[in-house]
Amino acid sequence: MVEQNSNMNMGGPGFLRRSSPLENLLAEVGRALQVLDGSAQAGRPNPAGPRPLNAAELENLSPAEQQHAAGLMRVNHVGEVCAQALYRGQALFCRDAAIRDVLHEAAAEEVDHLAWCRERLGELNSRPSLLNPLWYAGSFSLGVIASRAGIPRNLGFMAETERQVEQHLDSHLEQLPPQDARSRRIVEQMRDDEIEHRTTAETHGAVPLPGPVKLAMRLMSKVMTTTAYRI
Repeated sequence: MVEQNSNMNMGGPGFLRRSSPLENLLAEVGRALQVLDGSAQAGRPNPAGPRPLNAAELENLSPAEQQHAAGLMRVNHVGEVCAQALYRGQALFCRDAAIRDVLHEAAAEEVDHLAWCRERLGELNSRPSLLNPLWYAGSFSLGVIASRAGIPRNLGFMAETERQVEQHLDSHLEQLPPQDARSRRIVEQMRDDEIEHRTTAETHGAVPLPGPVKLAMRLMSKVMTTTAYRI
């Protein structure tokens, strides 16, 4: 028994080491850099299919339509930057391992969305928002605050976020040029995933947020989408 305890204390076979707060913080900084520099890779194939070898598909889009599609996809990319940061922040101080897994799994799928939107922006000869570092920092901070509100409200924040994103993606499907099939396939898959995330949060005990909080979230989203469309 003494020998076993010694192994556990010294890092032996029975030793279970916990990450320190500093290590967790450094891991989050590394994740943020991957998200912001575009090196984060999707775990699933792009629903739009293989990237075209040339820009022939863009010939069906007028310059104005191409610019509009790029603006919408830039907004969607910013939304995924925010979602990634939000869920990572929500998981950081969550003490329930099962709920942390729910948040991390959702964040992983948001990385897929992030990569798909970035790829589509390249096809449209455009770029991500220049303000992505600001969006990430703000969303991560909100996630940390939500994580301190208790698991039901933490999940409620996730569910409400996904509900508003669903509505936002539905509006983009209405606004995208009908012939822009590649953007539309990406947005449709994103919407299906967001619905699943919301349902998962509700199944695990999410509670509705107060009306003023929902309104504040909508106002912040409006500022973000309006700005990201252009910058």
